Amino acid sequence: MVREWDPRTASSAEIASLLDTLNAVLAADLPQDPPWRESSMREYLAEVMPGERRISWVAQAEPTADGGPGAILGHVHVLLLGDIGVLEVLVHPAQRRTGLGRDLVLTAARRVYQEGFRSIGVEVVGDTPAVAFYESLGFSKEYVETRSVLDLSGVDWAELAGMATGIGTGYHLQFHPGGPPDELIEAYARAKAEVRDVEDGELRPSSYDPQRLRDSLDCLHRRGMKPYILLALHEQTGEVAGLTEVVVPVQHPTRADQYDTIVVEDHRGYGIDRAIKARMLIELRSAEAELTEVQTWNAQANETMLKVNAELGYRPDREWCEYSIDVAELVHRLDAGR
Repeated sequence: MVREWDPRTASSAEIASLLDTLNAVLAADLPQDPPWRESSMREYLAEVMPGERRISWVAQAEPTADGGPGAILGHVHVLLLGDIGVLEVLVHPAQRRTGLGRDLVLTAARRVYQEGFRSIGVEVVGDTPAVAFYESLGFSKEYVETRSVLDLSGVDWAELAGMATGIGTGYHLQFHPGGPPDELIEAYARAKAEVRDVEDGELRPSSYDPQRLRDSLDCLHRRGMKPYILLALHEQTGEVAGLTEVVVPVQHPTRADQYDTIVVEDHRGYGIDRAIKARMLIELRSAEAELTEVQTWNAQANETMLKVNAELGYRPDREWCEYSIDVAELVHRLDAGR
């Protein structure tokens, strides 16, 4: 049974069942990734940025013999973002090849079409069954990043400390757990806006407007995801010359997510990129006792950042792809195949 589902009002048993399915999918498709925990899962599923909406459905088994709720075997949600609906689908490995995934996609696609959106997109992890699944539905690959993972147990911390201080004169670094102070938000936004067209995919856009940055940081906190920001400030002007962002989700606190790392064009060539990423790792070591890994995503054409990551000890792991399709075409294709 596929039904619309609201994580805000769902029972604790349903949240736990969905988590079980998520971890079963991770164990099957990404066995090196850490399992997720129930902490703030409800908030993670429910909270969105201002102006965005997320609509969810679940596929649930029949009630148990004692009258308890059936297990959640599949889940789909669509984030209505700008002019695109961003899809995320989970199907328990035991239920694959039953048509459940197609039913979930069709349910979400129909709503996206009814809402007036023209296209639908999805992130697809390389070397998983999702690649063949979405390509069989007519999705086209639009953008590819490389995910790299750093195992902190293999880091030479003395060498890293040298990297963190290897920055040109005229700059100093500031570490801001929880997010930068409000007096730096506008300078922070200017730094991000200057390189906004370099390597953004459409499905995970960065925030460049000061208020949207505030909203983004607030949303992260509400979802149980703690941001850490490291800034390189130009001493002469007080401008943000470079920045790097890491988020530690309470749902998987052993592996952090590296977000944007940016060096403003006029300040390149002074070792800022390597220094801020190295200093961030040193700060995280003290701030997050459970942390054992950091993962990051980079455009394959961004050779400079891939080189910095390699120097820090990151190892390429998987391709991370964005696929999209015209939503009317998708609905027609799925309806025709029923």
